[in-house]
Amino acid sequence: MNGTTLIQGIAAGVPYVAEPPAQRATAPVVIAWHLLSPPCTPEAFAAAIPLAGLDAWKIYLGLPLSGARLPEGGYDEVMRLGYEDAVRHLQYPIPHDAAAEFPAAFAALREQLGFAADAPVGLVGGSAGSAAMLLTIANGFRPAAAVGVSPITNLKASTDATGRHFGVEYPWDEETLAMVAELDFVARADELAGVPLRLVVGADDDAEGFVRPAEALRDRLPGVDLAVVPEQGHDLAEAPGFEPAPQLPGAARVDALAVEWLKGHLR
Repeated sequence: MNGTTLIQGIAAGVPYVAEPPAQRATAPVVIAWHLLSPPCTPEAFAAAIPLAGLDAWKIYLGLPLSGARLPEGGYDEVMRLGYEDAVRHLQYPIPHDAAAEFPAAFAALREQLGFAADAPVGLVGGSAGSAAMLLTIANGFRPAAAVGVSPITNLKASTDATGRHFGVEYPWDEETLAMVAELDFVARADELAGVPLRLVVGADDDAEGFVRPAEALRDRLPGVDLAVVPEQGHDLAEAPGFEPAPQLPGAARVDALAVEWLKGHLR
């Protein structure tokens, strides 16, 4: 983040890094969740999507089963869990649990960092982090603006896309289809209504897994903005994406689109 020293902490059990604004008394607050693909930690996401030029509290939360909360065995264990049952072990519980823990984490962040109770709040999420973000909104939190990057708007479509990437086909059953229905935000679009939402997808991302579902949400919910970034895929950093790294050109374009949207709504 341009050499800025980040604040590191834990809010109600959720690890985070934060960059304070220049004008703390009046600044808005932006909460961001990272991807599970690169960049896949709060620190790496902060480097890839630093929200450059936005004077706000920029707070990057860690997702469950990632970063500081990797299980015993680390990333290899996460991959094992994914191959064993991607939906039951990863794709559903990670965004579900991230959204469930958000209210307590947000209250703890306000106490720890001291941002104003009436500060406008923006939400940003990348891929699995976007599913956590959208579920947070559907659960009743109403931000002043939100940005989904490489967004998961339909978990079944994104899971099938991940399966294609790894050369496997997920064996859907009644239980897992019920799980993904909870994270089908095209079907739940009415629960997102009223929140200014921008979706940012890469033109080279999986069309059926990410681009088409983003278009479907835009078509289903008036007011949703969809921005397509040329020559950009799903990932926003080079693999493995655990540590902060120089920002890629595509990520810089994504960052500019996020900042433009947030600046326009976080008054």
